[in-house]
Amino acid sequence: MVTQHGIKFAVHLITKHFGKIVAVCNSFFFPLSSSSRTLSPFNSLTLNLSRVQKVCENLFIHGPLTLDQLVRYTDLTKDQVRNSLLVLVQHNCVQAFVSAPQDDDDDADRLRVRTQYLVLFDSILHRLRFPKFLEIVSRKLDEECVKLLDGLLRDGRLTLKQMVDRESQRKENAVPTKVVRETLCKLLTARFVERCPAPEPVVSTSFKETTTRKRGAKSAKIFEAPETLEQRVVDAAVPGDVIRFSLAADTRCSVDRETNSDDAQMISVEEEVAKEGQILWRANFEEFIRHLRHKVLIENVRTQHDDGTATVLSAVLEATRSVQKKVKTENSVPLSLDTIITEVMKTDTGRTMTVDRIRASLVQLGCSPSMILEESYSIDLKKIIEPARNEEVESIVLKRYGTDGYRIFRLLAKDCCFHDTDQIAASTLVEKKEASKLLYKLWKDNYLYMEKVGATVGAKQTTILMWKVNKPLLWEYVLDEMYHAALNLSLRMAFEQEKDEELLKVPKDKRQGPGPLQKKYKKLLNVWLLLGSSLMKLDDALMLFHDF
Repeated sequence: MVTQHGIKFAVHLITKHFGKIVAVCNSFFFPLSSSSRTLSPFNSLTLNLSRVQKVCENLFIHGPLTLDQLVRYTDLTKDQVRNSLLVLVQHNCVQAFVSAPQDDDDDADRLRVRTQYLVLFDSILHRLRFPKFLEIVSRKLDEECVKLLDGLLRDGRLTLKQMVDRESQRKENAVPTKVVRETLCKLLTARFVERCPAPEPVVSTSFKETTTRKRGAKSAKIFEAPETLEQRVVDAAVPGDVIRFSLAADTRCSVDRETNSDDAQMISVEEEVAKEGQILWRANFEEFIRHLRHKVLIENVRTQHDDGTATVLSAVLEATRSVQKKVKTENSVPLSLDTIITEVMKTDTGRTMTVDRIRASLVQLGCSPSMILEESYSIDLKKIIEPARNEEVESIVLKRYGTDGYRIFRLLAKDCCFHDTDQIAASTLVEKKEASKLLYKLWKDNYLYMEKVGATVGAKQTTILMWKVNKPLLWEYVLDEMYHAALNLSLRMAFEQEKDEELLKVPKDKRQGPGPLQKKYKKLLNVWLLLGSSLMKLDDALMLFHDF
Protein backbone atom coordinates (compact mmCIF):
# COMPACT_ATOMS: atom_id res chain seq x y z
CA MET A 1 0.00 0.00 0.00
CA VAL A 2 1.34 3.41 -1.07
CA THR A 3 1.06 6.07 1.64
CA GLN A 4 -0.16 9.64 1.16
CA HIS A 5 3.28 11.23 1.32
CA GLY A 6 4.66 8.42 -0.83
CA ILE A 7 2.30 9.48 -3.64
CA LYS A 8 3.29 13.14 -3.24
CA PHE A 9 6.97 12.23 -3.32
CA ALA A 10 6.54 10.06 -6.44
CA VAL A 11 4.68 12.84 -8.28
CA HIS A 12 7.43 15.27 -7.26
CA LEU A 13 10.09 12.93 -8.67
CA ILE A 14 8.20 12.85 -11.99
CA THR A 15 8.13 16.66 -12.01
CA LYS A 16 11.79 16.94 -11.05
CA HIS A 17 13.22 14.35 -13.46
CA PHE A 18 11.26 15.46 -16.51
CA GLY A 19 12.18 19.14 -16.15
CA LYS A 20 10.17 22.27 -15.50
CA ILE A 21 8.78 23.24 -18.91
CA VAL A 22 8.63 20.35 -21.36
CA ALA A 23 9.28 16.64 -21.60
CA VAL A 24 10.68 15.16 -24.79
CA CYS A 25 10.90 11.45 -25.50
CA ASN A 26 11.63 9.12 -28.39
CA SER A 27 8.59 7.01 -29.21
CA PHE A 28 8.80 3.37 -30.16
CA PHE A 29 6.23 0.58 -29.92
CA PHE A 30 3.75 1.37 -27.16
CA PRO A 31 0.17 0.18 -26.51
CA LEU A 32 -1.52 3.56 -26.42
CA SER A 33 -4.64 2.44 -28.26
CA SER A 34 -6.08 -0.77 -29.58
CA SER A 35 -6.33 0.54 -33.15
CA SER A 36 -2.92 2.21 -33.57
CA ARG A 37 -0.03 0.30 -32.03
CA THR A 38 3.03 1.35 -34.03
CA LEU A 39 4.77 4.71 -33.90
CA SER A 40 7.68 5.73 -36.08
CA PRO A 41 11.13 5.73 -34.40
CA PHE A 42 12.51 9.01 -33.13
CA ASN A 43 9.15 10.74 -33.35
CA SER A 44 9.83 13.53 -30.85
CA LEU A 45 6.95 14.51 -28.62
CA THR A 46 7.00 17.81 -26.78
CA LEU A 47 4.35 18.30 -24.13
CA ASN A 48 3.69 20.46 -21.14
CA LEU A 49 4.95 18.81 -17.97
CA SER A 50 1.77 19.61 -16.05
CA ARG A 51 -0.06 17.13 -18.32
CA VAL A 52 2.31 14.30 -17.43
CA GLN A 53 1.98 15.22 -13.79
CA LYS A 54 -1.84 15.26 -14.04
CA VAL A 55 -1.94 11.81 -15.65
CA CYS A 56 0.47 10.35 -13.08
CA GLU A 57 -1.39 11.90 -10.14
CA ASN A 58 -4.78 10.60 -11.30
CA LEU A 59 -3.41 7.09 -11.78
CA PHE A 60 -2.21 7.18 -8.17
CA ILE A 61 -5.53 8.50 -6.86
CA HIS A 62 -7.95 6.35 -8.87
CA GLY A 63 -5.84 3.26 -9.61
CA PRO A 64 -5.72 1.62 -13.09
CA LEU A 65 -7.65 3.65 -15.68
CA THR A 66 -8.47 3.38 -19.37
CA LEU A 67 -7.58 6.11 -21.86
CA ASP A 68 -11.15 7.44 -21.87
CA GLN A 69 -11.29 7.51 -18.07
CA LEU A 70 -8.01 9.46 -17.93
CA VAL A 71 -9.40 11.98 -20.40
CA ARG A 72 -12.46 12.44 -18.17
CA TYR A 73 -10.49 12.77 -14.91
CA THR A 74 -7.72 15.07 -16.22
CA ASP A 75 -9.84 17.36 -18.47
CA LEU A 76 -7.21 16.92 -21.20
CA THR A 77 -7.69 15.95 -24.82
CA LYS A 78 -7.20 12.35 -25.89
CA ASP A 79 -4.00 13.22 -27.76
CA GLN A 80 -2.58 15.04 -24.72
CA VAL A 81 -3.29 12.07 -22.47
CA ARG A 82 -1.91 9.64 -25.07
CA ASN A 83 1.33 11.61 -25.38
CA SER A 84 1.67 11.86 -21.58
CA LEU A 85 1.24 8.09 -21.29
CA LEU A 86 3.88 7.67 -23.98
CA VAL A 87 6.38 9.57 -21.85
CA LEU A 88 5.54 7.56 -18.72
CA VAL A 89 5.68 4.20 -20.53
CA GLN A 90 8.95 5.14 -22.22
CA HIS A 91 10.51 5.80 -18.81
CA ASN A 92 9.04 2.63 -17.21
CA CYS A 93 6.71 4.56 -14.92
CA VAL A 94 3.46 3.13 -16.32
CA GLN A 95 2.53 -0.36 -17.53
CA ALA A 96 -0.42 -1.05 -19.82
CA PHE A 97 -2.42 -4.26 -19.46
CA VAL A 98 -5.60 -5.82 -20.76
CA SER A 99 -8.21 -6.71 -18.18
CA ALA A 100 -9.26 -10.34 -18.61
CA PRO A 101 -13.02 -10.96 -19.07
CA GLN A 102 -14.93 -11.67 -15.88
CA ASP A 103 -17.22 -14.65 -15.33
CA ASP A 104 -20.34 -12.47 -15.29
CA ASP A 105 -19.49 -10.56 -18.51
CA ASP A 106 -21.79 -10.90 -21.52
CA ASP A 107 -20.57 -11.70 -25.05
CA ALA A 108 -20.14 -8.05 -26.02
CA ASP A 109 -17.97 -7.33 -22.96
CA ARG A 110 -15.81 -10.39 -23.63
CA LEU A 111 -15.02 -9.18 -27.17
CA ARG A 112 -14.13 -5.66 -26.01
CA VAL A 113 -10.40 -4.97 -25.45
CA ARG A 114 -9.99 -3.28 -22.07
CA THR A 115 -6.60 -1.64 -22.07
CA GLN A 116 -5.85 -0.02 -18.72
CA TYR A 117 -2.81 1.86 -17.44
CA LEU A 118 -1.21 1.20 -14.08
CA VAL A 119 1.33 3.56 -12.46
CA LEU A 120 4.41 1.77 -11.12
CA PHE A 121 5.28 3.38 -7.79
CA ASP A 122 8.49 1.39 -7.27
CA SER A 123 9.87 2.25 -10.72
CA ILE A 124 9.29 5.96 -10.08
CA LEU A 125 10.98 5.73 -6.69
CA HIS A 126 13.98 3.97 -8.25
CA ARG A 127 14.75 7.15 -10.22
CA LEU A 128 16.15 8.50 -6.96
CA ARG A 129 18.66 5.61 -6.94
CA PHE A 130 20.17 6.01 -10.40
CA PRO A 131 23.56 7.16 -8.99
CA LYS A 132 23.66 4.02 -6.80
CA PHE A 133 22.90 1.82 -9.81
CA LEU A 134 25.72 3.39 -11.81
CA GLU A 135 28.10 2.94 -8.88
CA ILE A 136 27.29 -0.80 -8.74
CA VAL A 137 28.06 -1.23 -12.45
CA SER A 138 31.30 0.77 -12.19
CA ARG A 139 32.40 -1.54 -9.37
CA LYS A 140 31.35 -4.79 -11.03
CA LEU A 141 32.07 -4.09 -14.74
CA ASP A 142 33.82 -1.34 -16.72
CA GLU A 143 33.37 2.27 -17.80
CA GLU A 144 31.77 1.38 -21.15
CA CYS A 145 29.03 -0.52 -19.33
CA VAL A 146 28.46 2.52 -17.11
CA LYS A 147 28.01 4.77 -20.17
CA LEU A 148 25.56 2.38 -21.79
CA LEU A 149 23.53 1.99 -18.60
CA ASP A 150 23.52 5.77 -18.11
CA GLY A 151 21.87 6.11 -21.52
CA LEU A 152 19.18 3.60 -20.58
CA LEU A 153 18.53 5.34 -17.26
CA ARG A 154 18.25 8.73 -18.95
CA ASP A 155 16.22 7.70 -22.01
CA GLY A 156 14.21 4.83 -20.55
CA ARG A 157 14.03 2.28 -23.39
CA LEU A 158 16.43 1.97 -26.33
CA THR A 159 17.11 -0.39 -29.21
CA LEU A 160 20.63 -1.52 -30.07
CA LYS A 161 20.75 0.91 -33.01
CA GLN A 162 19.74 3.81 -30.79
CA MET A 163 22.43 2.83 -28.27
CA VAL A 164 24.99 2.94 -31.09
CA ASP A 165 23.72 6.36 -32.25
CA ARG A 166 23.85 7.67 -28.69
CA GLU A 167 27.41 6.45 -28.14
CA SER A 168 28.47 7.99 -31.45
CA GLN A 169 27.26 11.48 -30.53
CA ARG A 170 30.00 14.14 -30.36
CA LYS A 171 32.55 11.73 -31.86
CA GLU A 172 34.30 12.03 -35.20
CA ASN A 173 33.87 8.35 -36.08
CA ALA A 174 30.79 6.28 -35.36
CA VAL A 175 31.14 3.61 -32.68
CA PRO A 176 31.01 0.12 -34.27
CA THR A 177 27.82 -1.83 -33.54
CA LYS A 178 29.95 -4.81 -32.50
CA VAL A 179 31.51 -2.82 -29.63
CA VAL A 180 28.13 -1.68 -28.26
CA ARG A 181 26.76 -5.21 -28.70
CA GLU A 182 29.59 -6.66 -26.60
CA THR A 183 28.98 -4.09 -23.87
CA LEU A 184 25.27 -4.91 -23.90
CA CYS A 185 26.13 -8.62 -23.61
CA LYS A 186 28.16 -7.90 -20.45
CA LEU A 187 25.21 -6.08 -18.87
CA LEU A 188 22.83 -8.88 -19.88
CA THR A 189 25.12 -11.54 -18.42
CA ALA A 190 25.19 -9.63 -15.13
CA ARG A 191 21.41 -9.14 -15.44
CA PHE A 192 21.71 -5.37 -15.10
CA VAL A 193 19.76 -4.94 -18.37
CA GLU A 194 16.68 -6.80 -19.57
CA ARG A 195 14.25 -6.89 -22.45
CA CYS A 196 11.28 -4.60 -22.05
CA PRO A 197 8.14 -6.33 -20.78
CA ALA A 198 5.15 -7.30 -22.89
CA PRO A 199 3.23 -4.18 -23.98
CA GLU A 200 -0.25 -5.43 -23.04
CA PRO A 201 -0.29 -8.56 -20.87
CA VAL A 202 -3.74 -10.03 -20.16
CA VAL A 203 -4.32 -9.90 -16.40
CA SER A 204 -7.26 -10.90 -14.25
CA THR A 205 -8.28 -8.05 -11.95
CA SER A 206 -10.44 -10.23 -9.69
CA PHE A 207 -8.90 -11.44 -6.44
CA LYS A 208 -10.10 -14.56 -4.68
CA GLU A 209 -9.31 -15.56 -1.12
CA THR A 210 -6.97 -18.55 -1.14
CA THR A 211 -7.32 -21.04 1.66
CA THR A 212 -5.46 -24.18 2.58
CA ARG A 213 -6.48 -27.04 4.83
CA LYS A 214 -4.38 -28.71 7.46
CA ARG A 215 -4.47 -32.39 8.22
CA GLY A 216 -6.67 -33.34 11.14
CA ALA A 217 -8.81 -30.21 10.87
CA LYS A 218 -12.13 -30.39 9.12
CA SER A 219 -12.42 -26.76 8.23
CA ALA A 220 -9.20 -25.16 9.40
CA LYS A 221 -8.29 -22.35 7.01
CA ILE A 222 -5.15 -20.30 6.59
CA PHE A 223 -5.62 -16.94 4.92
CA GLU A 224 -2.81 -15.95 2.56
CA ALA A 225 -2.47 -12.26 1.76
CA PRO A 226 -3.17 -11.87 -1.98
CA GLU A 227 -0.64 -10.25 -4.24
CA THR A 228 -1.34 -6.69 -5.32
CA LEU A 229 -2.54 -5.82 -8.81
CA GLU A 230 0.80 -4.10 -9.49
CA GLN A 231 2.68 -7.30 -8.66
CA ARG A 232 0.33 -9.35 -10.82
CA VAL A 233 0.67 -7.02 -13.82
CA VAL A 234 4.46 -6.79 -13.54
CA ASP A 235 4.83 -10.57 -13.24
CA ALA A 236 2.56 -11.14 -16.24
CA ALA A 237 4.48 -8.64 -18.40
CA VAL A 238 8.00 -9.89 -17.64
CA PRO A 239 9.17 -12.59 -20.11
CA GLY A 240 10.90 -15.81 -19.06
CA ASP A 241 14.59 -15.64 -18.11
CA VAL A 242 15.72 -17.29 -21.38
CA ILE A 243 14.12 -14.48 -23.40
CA ARG A 244 14.53 -11.75 -20.80
CA PHE A 245 18.33 -11.82 -20.73
CA SER A 246 19.06 -13.12 -24.24
CA LEU A 247 20.43 -10.84 -26.95
CA ALA A 248 19.42 -13.22 -29.74
CA ALA A 249 16.22 -12.17 -31.50
CA ASP A 250 15.18 -15.81 -32.00
CA THR A 251 15.59 -17.69 -28.72
CA ARG A 252 15.84 -20.98 -30.60
CA CYS A 253 19.39 -19.98 -31.45
CA SER A 254 20.26 -18.12 -28.26
CA VAL A 255 23.67 -18.12 -26.68
CA ASP A 256 22.53 -20.91 -24.40
CA ARG A 257 22.38 -23.27 -27.42
CA GLU A 258 19.19 -24.88 -26.28
CA THR A 259 18.54 -26.33 -29.80
CA ASN A 260 20.73 -28.08 -32.34
CA SER A 261 22.72 -26.40 -35.08
CA ASP A 262 20.21 -27.30 -37.83
CA ASP A 263 17.59 -25.03 -36.27
CA ALA A 264 20.12 -22.20 -35.97
CA GLN A 265 20.92 -22.37 -39.67
CA MET A 266 17.29 -21.65 -40.58
CA ILE A 267 17.72 -17.96 -39.82
CA SER A 268 20.19 -15.91 -41.81
CA VAL A 269 22.63 -13.57 -40.15
CA GLU A 270 21.00 -10.55 -41.83
CA GLU A 271 17.56 -11.43 -40.54
CA GLU A 272 18.93 -12.03 -37.04
CA VAL A 273 20.68 -8.63 -36.98
CA ALA A 274 17.52 -6.90 -38.27
CA LYS A 275 15.40 -8.51 -35.57
CA GLU A 276 17.94 -7.63 -32.86
CA GLY A 277 17.70 -4.00 -33.94
CA GLN A 278 13.97 -3.97 -33.12
CA ILE A 279 14.29 -5.26 -29.56
CA LEU A 280 13.81 -2.67 -26.80
CA TRP A 281 16.05 -2.83 -23.72
CA ARG A 282 15.82 -1.22 -20.32
CA ALA A 283 17.65 -1.24 -16.95
CA ASN A 284 16.71 -4.14 -14.68
CA PHE A 285 15.82 -2.34 -11.44
CA GLU A 286 15.11 -5.64 -9.68
CA GLU A 287 18.72 -6.79 -9.94
CA PHE A 288 20.09 -3.49 -8.64
CA ILE A 289 17.78 -3.57 -5.61
CA ARG A 290 18.87 -7.17 -4.98
CA HIS A 291 22.53 -6.04 -4.94
CA LEU A 292 21.73 -3.20 -2.54
CA ARG A 293 19.75 -5.53 -0.27
CA HIS A 294 22.58 -8.06 -0.16
CA LYS A 295 25.02 -5.29 0.71
CA VAL A 296 22.84 -4.19 3.65
CA LEU A 297 22.46 -7.80 4.85
CA ILE A 298 26.22 -8.40 4.75
CA GLU A 299 27.11 -5.13 6.49
CA ASN A 300 24.56 -5.72 9.26
CA VAL A 301 25.94 -9.21 9.87
CA ARG A 302 29.46 -7.79 9.92
CA THR A 303 28.37 -5.28 12.58
CA GLN A 304 26.45 -7.82 14.67
CA HIS A 305 29.02 -10.65 14.42
CA ASP A 306 32.36 -10.54 12.58
CA ASP A 307 34.04 -10.56 9.15
CA GLY A 308 34.03 -14.36 8.93
CA THR A 309 30.26 -14.64 9.33
CA ALA A 310 29.78 -11.80 6.82
CA THR A 311 32.02 -13.68 4.35
CA VAL A 312 29.90 -16.85 4.67
CA LEU A 313 26.67 -14.90 4.15
CA SER A 314 28.16 -13.09 1.15
CA ALA A 315 29.21 -16.41 -0.43
CA VAL A 316 25.74 -17.92 0.10
CA LEU A 317 23.96 -14.89 -1.39
CA GLU A 318 26.33 -14.75 -4.38
CA ALA A 319 25.85 -18.47 -5.11
CA THR A 320 22.05 -18.19 -5.05
CA ARG A 321 21.65 -14.77 -6.71
CA SER A 322 20.59 -16.10 -10.12
CA VAL A 323 17.95 -18.49 -8.72
CA GLN A 324 16.24 -16.02 -6.39
CA LYS A 325 12.77 -15.38 -7.79
CA LYS A 326 12.00 -12.32 -5.66
CA VAL A 327 14.05 -9.57 -4.05
CA LYS A 328 12.27 -9.63 -0.67
CA THR A 329 12.93 -13.27 0.16
CA GLU A 330 12.63 -14.19 3.84
CA ASN A 331 15.02 -17.16 3.60
CA SER A 332 18.00 -17.86 1.39
CA VAL A 333 17.88 -20.71 -1.15
CA PRO A 334 18.95 -23.95 0.65
CA LEU A 335 22.55 -25.07 -0.06
CA SER A 336 24.51 -28.10 1.04
CA LEU A 337 27.49 -27.65 3.35
CA ASP A 338 29.91 -28.77 0.62
CA THR A 339 28.54 -26.13 -1.76
CA ILE A 340 28.81 -23.42 0.89
CA ILE A 341 32.42 -24.40 1.68
CA THR A 342 33.29 -24.30 -2.03
CA GLU A 343 31.78 -20.84 -2.46
CA VAL A 344 33.46 -19.50 0.69
CA MET A 345 36.86 -20.78 -0.49
CA LYS A 346 36.50 -18.75 -3.70
CA THR A 347 36.71 -15.49 -1.73
CA ASP A 348 39.96 -13.90 -0.55
CA THR A 349 38.98 -13.83 3.12
CA GLY A 350 37.36 -17.28 2.98
CA ARG A 351 40.47 -19.22 1.94
CA THR A 352 41.82 -19.22 5.47
CA MET A 353 38.55 -20.33 7.08
CA THR A 354 38.29 -23.91 8.35
CA VAL A 355 35.22 -26.13 8.02
CA ASP A 356 34.51 -25.77 11.75
CA ARG A 357 34.70 -21.98 11.43
CA ILE A 358 32.22 -22.04 8.54
CA ARG A 359 29.88 -24.29 10.55
CA ALA A 360 30.10 -21.89 13.50
CA SER A 361 29.28 -18.95 11.22
CA LEU A 362 26.21 -20.78 9.90
CA VAL A 363 25.06 -21.34 13.48
CA GLN A 364 25.56 -17.60 14.17
CA LEU A 365 23.37 -16.89 11.13
CA GLY A 366 20.58 -18.96 12.66
CA CYS A 367 21.22 -22.25 10.85
CA SER A 368 21.08 -24.54 13.88
CA PRO A 369 21.18 -28.32 13.29
CA SER A 370 17.46 -28.55 14.07
CA MET A 371 16.73 -26.17 11.16
CA ILE A 372 18.72 -28.16 8.63
CA LEU A 373 16.52 -30.01 6.13
CA GLU A 374 18.10 -32.84 4.12
CA GLU A 375 21.60 -31.59 5.00
CA SER A 376 20.87 -28.17 3.46
CA TYR A 377 21.39 -24.80 5.12
CA SER A 378 18.96 -21.92 4.70
CA ILE A 379 19.58 -18.53 6.33
CA ASP A 380 16.70 -16.56 7.83
CA LEU A 381 17.25 -13.17 6.15
CA LYS A 382 14.21 -11.65 7.84
CA LYS A 383 15.96 -11.92 11.23
CA ILE A 384 18.82 -9.81 9.83
CA ILE A 385 16.59 -7.10 8.35
CA GLU A 386 14.30 -6.70 11.38
CA PRO A 387 17.04 -5.64 13.86
CA ALA A 388 18.23 -3.10 11.29
CA ARG A 389 14.72 -1.64 11.13
CA ASN A 390 14.51 -1.61 14.92
CA GLU A 391 17.79 0.31 15.16
CA GLU A 392 16.58 2.86 12.61
CA VAL A 393 13.36 3.56 14.53
CA GLU A 394 15.18 3.53 17.88
CA SER A 395 17.56 6.23 16.62
CA ILE A 396 14.53 8.38 15.68
CA VAL A 397 12.97 7.82 19.13
CA LEU A 398 16.25 8.72 20.86
CA LYS A 399 16.48 12.04 19.02
CA ARG A 400 12.83 12.98 19.64
CA TYR A 401 12.12 11.67 23.14
CA GLY A 402 15.51 11.44 24.82
CA THR A 403 17.18 8.58 26.70
CA ASP A 404 14.17 7.69 28.87
CA GLY A 405 11.83 7.51 25.88
CA TYR A 406 14.40 5.40 24.05
CA ARG A 407 14.62 2.92 26.94
CA ILE A 408 10.82 2.61 27.13
CA PHE A 409 10.44 2.08 23.40
CA ARG A 410 13.32 -0.40 23.24
CA LEU A 411 11.77 -2.49 26.04
CA LEU A 412 8.40 -2.70 24.31
CA ALA A 413 9.89 -3.33 20.86
CA LYS A 414 12.06 -6.15 22.20
CA ASP A 415 9.34 -7.91 24.20
CA CYS A 416 6.58 -7.57 21.55
CA CYS A 417 3.86 -7.92 24.19
CA PHE A 418 1.65 -5.72 26.36
CA HIS A 419 3.05 -4.07 29.52
CA ASP A 420 1.28 -1.80 31.96
CA THR A 421 2.70 1.55 33.07
CA ASP A 422 4.02 0.24 36.41
CA GLN A 423 5.93 -2.62 34.76
CA ILE A 424 7.46 -0.26 32.20
CA ALA A 425 8.52 2.28 34.83
CA ALA A 426 10.10 -0.45 37.00
CA SER A 427 11.92 -2.17 34.12
CA THR A 428 13.35 1.03 32.60
CA LEU A 429 14.13 2.77 35.94
CA VAL A 430 12.05 5.78 34.92
CA GLU A 431 9.76 7.56 37.40
CA LYS A 432 6.13 6.56 36.93
CA LYS A 433 4.96 10.12 36.34
CA GLU A 434 7.64 10.72 33.70
CA ALA A 435 7.02 7.28 32.16
CA SER A 436 3.30 8.08 31.81
CA LYS A 437 4.09 11.35 29.99
CA LEU A 438 6.54 9.65 27.60
CA LEU A 439 4.17 6.74 26.92
CA TYR A 440 1.37 9.20 26.08
CA LYS A 441 3.65 11.16 23.73
CA LEU A 442 4.81 7.98 21.98
CA TRP A 443 1.21 6.82 21.63
CA LYS A 444 0.01 10.21 20.37
CA ASP A 445 2.77 10.17 17.71
CA ASN A 446 1.74 6.64 16.58
CA TYR A 447 4.86 4.90 17.91
CA LEU A 448 2.90 2.81 20.44
CA TYR A 449 -0.38 0.91 20.55
CA MET A 450 -2.57 1.28 23.66
CA GLU A 451 -5.42 -0.77 25.07
CA LYS A 452 -7.55 -0.02 28.12
CA VAL A 453 -8.23 -3.00 30.36
CA GLY A 454 -10.81 -2.95 33.15
CA ALA A 455 -9.68 -4.36 36.52
CA THR A 456 -11.02 -4.65 40.06
CA VAL A 457 -8.76 -3.46 42.86
CA GLY A 458 -10.46 -4.25 46.16
CA ALA A 459 -13.99 -2.93 45.83
CA LYS A 460 -13.13 -0.36 43.17
CA GLN A 461 -13.25 -0.67 39.37
CA THR A 462 -10.21 0.81 37.67
CA THR A 463 -8.79 1.06 34.17
CA ILE A 464 -5.25 -0.10 33.43
CA LEU A 465 -3.44 1.20 30.35
CA MET A 466 -1.54 -1.50 28.45
CA TRP A 467 1.18 -0.52 25.98
CA LYS A 468 2.72 -2.38 23.04
CA VAL A 469 4.70 -1.78 19.83
CA ASN A 470 2.65 -2.88 16.81
CA LYS A 471 5.49 -3.28 14.34
CA PRO A 472 3.54 -3.63 11.03
CA LEU A 473 1.58 -0.45 11.74
CA LEU A 474 4.68 1.32 13.07
CA TRP A 475 6.75 0.40 9.99
CA GLU A 476 4.04 1.86 7.74
CA TYR A 477 3.87 5.08 9.77
CA VAL A 478 7.66 5.49 9.86
CA LEU A 479 7.83 4.86 6.11
CA ASP A 480 5.27 7.59 5.46
CA GLU A 481 7.28 9.97 7.65
CA MET A 482 10.39 9.14 5.64
CA TYR A 483 8.57 9.89 2.38
CA HIS A 484 7.51 13.22 3.91
CA ALA A 485 11.10 14.01 4.92
CA ALA A 486 12.43 12.99 1.49
CA LEU A 487 9.86 15.24 -0.20
CA ASN A 488 10.87 18.19 1.99
CA LEU A 489 14.57 17.63 1.27
CA SER A 490 13.97 17.39 -2.46
CA LEU A 491 11.81 20.53 -2.43
CA ARG A 492 14.51 22.39 -0.52
CA MET A 493 17.09 21.35 -3.11
CA ALA A 494 14.82 22.65 -5.90
CA PHE A 495 14.28 25.91 -3.97
CA GLU A 496 18.04 26.46 -3.51
CA GLN A 497 18.62 25.84 -7.22
CA GLU A 498 15.84 28.21 -8.26
CA LYS A 499 16.98 30.87 -5.78
CA ASP A 500 20.47 30.98 -7.30
CA GLU A 501 19.40 30.45 -10.91
CA GLU A 502 20.98 33.74 -11.99
CA LEU A 503 24.31 32.66 -10.48
CA LEU A 504 24.28 29.45 -12.49
CA LYS A 505 23.81 31.43 -15.70
CA VAL A 506 27.07 33.30 -15.09
CA PRO A 507 29.96 31.90 -17.21
CA LYS A 508 31.98 29.23 -15.43
CA ASP A 509 35.30 31.10 -15.50
CA LYS A 510 33.74 34.20 -13.87
CA ARG A 511 31.96 32.43 -11.00
CA GLN A 512 35.04 30.30 -10.23
CA GLY A 513 37.46 33.23 -10.26
CA PRO A 514 38.45 35.14 -7.10
CA GLY A 515 35.73 37.40 -5.76
CA PRO A 516 32.26 37.42 -4.19
CA LEU A 517 30.80 35.21 -6.93
CA GLN A 518 33.25 32.44 -6.06
CA LYS A 519 32.25 32.51 -2.38
CA LYS A 520 28.57 32.50 -3.26
CA TYR A 521 29.05 29.61 -5.69
CA LYS A 522 31.03 27.56 -3.15
CA LYS A 523 28.32 28.14 -0.55
CA LEU A 524 25.71 26.90 -3.04
CA LEU A 525 27.76 23.79 -3.79
CA ASN A 526 28.12 23.04 -0.08
CA VAL A 527 24.35 23.36 0.42
CA TRP A 528 23.70 21.04 -2.53
CA LEU A 529 26.22 18.53 -1.23
CA LEU A 530 24.69 18.53 2.26
CA LEU A 531 21.11 18.20 1.02
CA GLY A 532 22.06 15.59 -1.60
CA SER A 533 23.98 13.40 0.84
CA SER A 534 21.14 13.68 3.38
CA LEU A 535 18.64 12.57 0.74
CA MET A 536 20.80 9.57 -0.22
CA LYS A 537 21.10 8.51 3.44
CA LEU A 538 17.35 8.89 3.87
CA ASP A 539 16.84 6.78 0.76
CA ASP A 540 18.90 3.99 2.37
CA ALA A 541 16.38 3.98 5.22
CA LEU A 542 13.48 4.08 2.73
CA MET A 543 14.77 0.95 1.00
CA LEU A 544 15.18 -0.79 4.36
CA PHE A 545 11.46 -0.43 5.09
CA HIS A 546 9.97 -0.57 1.58
CA ASP A 547 12.25 -2.61 -0.72
CA PHE A 548 14.12 -4.94 1.64
